[in-house]
Amino acid sequence: MNLLQVRKMMLFTAQRMIESEPELTALDQIVGDGDHGIGMKRGFASIIELLQDEKFQPTDIGDFFIKIGTKLMTSMGGASGAIFGTLFRTGGKSIVGTMELNSEVFAKFLNDGWQGVYQRGNAEPGDKTMVDALSAASKSANELTHLTLNEALPIIAKSAMEGAEKTKQMIAVFGRAKNLGDRTIGHMDPGAVSMAFILKYMNDYIHMQ
Repeated sequence: MNLLQVRKMMLFTAQRMIESEPELTALDQIVGDGDHGIGMKRGFASIIELLQDEKFQPTDIGDFFIKIGTKLMTSMGGASGAIFGTLFRTGGKSIVGTMELNSEVFAKFLNDGWQGVYQRGNAEPGDKTMVDALSAASKSANELTHLTLNEALPIIAKSAMEGAEKTKQMIAVFGRAKNLGDRTIGHMDPGAVSMAFILKYMNDYIHMQ
């Protein structure tokens, strides 16, 4: 995928994330503050504004994702803005200069993004956060660099959703959900679902083309 195609993919993804707000809000009303969906909607609405601005002309795919991350950080606020912004900013920095998004580049983006998220918040797989979906996606991506992005992304997205599903069995150790203890068992983490949705919608876009 070239820069223009990645831009169109993210526009599609942002639109779908906005439409997912009710589902994400409902999840967060069970295990969190109830504002995760609203924050994600606000962040991705700002992404749409950015992508529709003719003055927005990133130099390469890494620069593009860095600017996406910065926009998420400044528009969403709170922990989610910091975490998802860090994912895109750190992942983007690791692929600066890249003009084509393929499976190898995408694996690097996910892995470095994951490391950035870990360094920021110290969440590990099993802590019932977006990292459970992100780490599953990263590991899957590492094993699929020999495939085309079209072939790899459905598997990566599926791995992320499976990672989100596994959070049902976990007890939260971060955020407000931490105070609920065992009561968080049986419910997916909203951040993990958001992470899985982002990859799902990226994949949906690629396979619509």
